[in-house]
Amino acid sequence: MINKVVENAIVATADIPDNATLMLGGFGLCGIPENSISALLKKGVKGLTCISNNAGVDDFGIGLLLKTRQVRKMISSYVGENAEFERQLLSGELEVELIPQGTLAERIRAGGAGIPAFYTPAGVGTEVALGKETRTFDGKVYLLENWLRADFSIVKAWRGDTAGNLVYKGTARNFNPMMAAAGKITIAEVEELVPLGELDPNQIHTPGIYVQRVFKGTGYEKRIEQRTTR
Repeated sequence: MINKVVENAIVATADIPDNATLMLGGFGLCGIPENSISALLKKGVKGLTCISNNAGVDDFGIGLLLKTRQVRKMISSYVGENAEFERQLLSGELEVELIPQGTLAERIRAGGAGIPAFYTPAGVGTEVALGKETRTFDGKVYLLENWLRADFSIVKAWRGDTAGNLVYKGTARNFNPMMAAAGKITIAEVEELVPLGELDPNQIHTPGIYVQRVFKGTGYEKRIEQRTTR
């Protein structure tokens, strides 16, 4: 079995060029690849197209890359927590494609499954449908949506082994698994890196066949996006 372990995020992301298309896993601030985002920040790579459910917050997650103008385009579903994102959007500095959350998830899943397009009722009759093909099935109008794929998918898992098999925890499982399958090169950072054979095969969420590089991350903040107390 191939050992896919690399030393750290700097090594894992070293060949990501300017103008690359990236998928960045996570849901809100949960399960985001913190180490890899920091490495991209230091690398200074520019002109990125970032596919992510959200755009982080101003001083964390993808928000850090937005602040340094390293992102050219965002393809996302929810961006309401990032004031810098809003400013760049309204000023025309950032290209944005907003997609219904279920459609975004399915477009990514389709990319990983090799399905180039599918029909969905989400977005029919709205700006989402502008310029897109529609068809009627059983009396209901559906919208044609294309798959999403990326040059690099960067995901974060709870546990991983040396062959790249991954296990996610909780909400981190929302977008990370489907993104792992939809990248030409998938980079996985994990909280715990274990020897091959230690993970229960029945509990693996992303098989190592989808992962090209894996490393043990450090110093995770795991911020809470909106803390609610009583």
